[in-house]
Amino acid sequence: MGNLADDYGTDVEIYRKALSTTVHADTPTGAPAQLLDLLGLQRKQVRTAGPVYTWHEVPEHLDPDEQKRLATRAIPVLLIAGYDVNCSPEVFDETAYHQALRDLRTSNTRPTVPSSTSTAAASNVSARRAL
Repeated sequence: MGNLADDYGTDVEIYRKALSTTVHADTPTGAPAQLLDLLGLQRKQVRTAGPVYTWHEVPEHLDPDEQKRLATRAIPVLLIAGYDVNCSPEVFDETAYHQALRDLRTSNTRPTVPSSTSTAAASNVSARRAL
């Protein structure tokens, strides 16, 4: 099992899993609970003889457009909290991203910034080529 967040050194990698319709979000091995909670997607784990693999998925029962919107809406919250997020272009929904930003601006609740991360890191979403 691979973990793209570990491979790329990011906090979150959002992408469509190869040969499937599933939208995945990988977080680094040992990611803090706050990061996992902010992601807000279905958490999955596989325990092996070695490490415990943790990843997140968008619910499969949603249609593909709704899956993209749900995954994309998590990005602004993570960025504001200071996390480094990459999202493949095939999963990113620009309209959902801007709506989530508007919702955050009008909300009274703001995600807290982890003490080890600067908010300067929360500038833009990086889009990697399709994985």
